[in-house]
Amino acid sequence: MPDQLIPINILIGDRTYRIKSLPDDEEVIRKTLKIINDKIIEFKTQFAGKDMQDYIAMVLIWYATQAASTGNNQHVEGEFEKILSGIEDQIDKAL
Repeated sequence: MPDQLIPINILIGDRTYRIKSLPDDEEVIRKTLKIINDKIIEFKTQFAGKDMQDYIAMVLIWYATQAASTGNNQHVEGEFEKILSGIEDQIDKAL
C-alpha cells in the first residue's frame, strides 16, 4: 500500500495547526518546528513589544538566511515548502 498521510498537530508561535504528513516526514517537521519555536522565543526576549506575526517573519528571514549561508538552501526550501503548503491547505479547509 502506498504511503498514507497521517494527521499531526503542530504549534507555531501561539497557534496550533492540524496538518497531514507522510510518516517518514514527521520527525523532520517536528525538528523544524522546534527550531522555529525556539527562535520565536529568542526573538521575543530580544525584541519586546512586537506581535507574533513580527516574530514569525523574523524567524523566516533568519531561517532562510541561515540555510543560504550553509549552502543547504535547496533542502531547507523543500522542507519549508512542504510544511507551509500543509499549513496553507489546513487554513484553507478551516475557512
